[in-house]
Amino acid sequence: METIKIGILGLGTVGSGVIRILRDHAEKISNITGRRLEVKTVVVHNLKKKRSVDLTGINLTDNADDVLCDDEIQMVVEVMGTVNIAKEYIERALKAGKHVITANKDLIATHGPELISLAKEHGCDLCYEASVAGGIPILRTIVNSFSADRIIEVRGIVNGTTNYIMTQMNKNGASYEDALESAQELGFAEADPTNDVDGIDAAYKMIILTQFAFGKDVTMDQVKVKGIRGIQKADIAEAKRLGYVIKLLGIAKLVNGHIDVSVGPVLVPQTQPLAAIQNENNAVVVTGSAVGETMFYGPGAGELPTANSVLSDITSVTKNIVMGTTGFSFNDYTNELELADDSEVVYSYYLSLQVLDKPGQMLKLTEIMTEYEASFRLITQTQMNDRFARVSMVTHEMSESQLNHIVEKLNELEEISVLAAYKVLPEK
Repeated sequence: METIKIGILGLGTVGSGVIRILRDHAEKISNITGRRLEVKTVVVHNLKKKRSVDLTGINLTDNADDVLCDDEIQMVVEVMGTVNIAKEYIERALKAGKHVITANKDLIATHGPELISLAKEHGCDLCYEASVAGGIPILRTIVNSFSADRIIEVRGIVNGTTNYIMTQMNKNGASYEDALESAQELGFAEADPTNDVDGIDAAYKMIILTQFAFGKDVTMDQVKVKGIRGIQKADIAEAKRLGYVIKLLGIAKLVNGHIDVSVGPVLVPQTQPLAAIQNENNAVVVTGSAVGETMFYGPGAGELPTANSVLSDITSVTKNIVMGTTGFSFNDYTNELELADDSEVVYSYYLSLQVLDKPGQMLKLTEIMTEYEASFRLITQTQMNDRFARVSMVTHEMSESQLNHIVEKLNELEEISVLAAYKVLPEK
């Protein structure tokens, strides 16, 4: 049986998992692909660091040229976790005629189109299943299982760190600060959690999902992004009382033939499956015009789940090598969609307001809502302290444009300030 030799750039959690699975499942992989897969060289930053995986027979080096300039190596796995250096190495690998598998969502979200073009130019495969939702095979599923359907919406929990934090707040009544500290202690959150808690990581993943589901390349500045830093225990409690759970969701949705992509806190009805996704797990709901709603659930990170997605790409590329069908894009679907205008994007909204506790404030609120032809279907008031009350409301459906005008107008008042404004998913 012929052998395909692999080079790996990076030996952190995922890289170690790739080596472990390749060794543990070698016989099955060979039976499926018709080739023996062998890791020849691994590039690391620190050669002296103690490793948790058996590297017997593998060349360990700190020189990327040992992979990129080795003609024996046909396939390169990039699991470094950087952007600029990883981009340089991937470009060099593709130009050298090597197929590339990466788990680098930041890189694919920001430079995907040019790397895909470069791969095509050199007849190479470029795959990145592990870049979204860890162990959930969502990208390949969209390509293969939804190829004949028209996808209307993709929404989901695509960041395990924020879902862990929200689980602690929703189930255990923890504050945001305490939940974040717990996530950091358990290794779910970095010392600097900015990318996770500010929604940036989820936005990168939604960029990739949007390209697969809708054939549209969107950029980071075209995604509406809001994180979870400002979520208060009072809003968690109020949402629960109303029958909702607050989750950080990514949503890509067709609206009047246009596309809207966002990441932010959303009130999810407790009756919906997404409300039950706990801790670091991920879930993606794909809505097709033919099949309706389907949900894909699983671990969003971790050594073996993410490495398993990398291995699915490795086996796919190996099959392509055997059949002589390399050089085709992971996803060929393109569609010239325009971005939806804020006036087209319609939801109900949850608003949490701090209101000076004196007569006339509710009248001001009602007048502003009326000015922008909006209304609320429920409203409650609780005392915050001697001076202020918290007013919470859920509106009837209105456009995002209406919401933005209302929030702007309310924040101009000295007596009222907007504490939170979140989408509310409809009951289904």
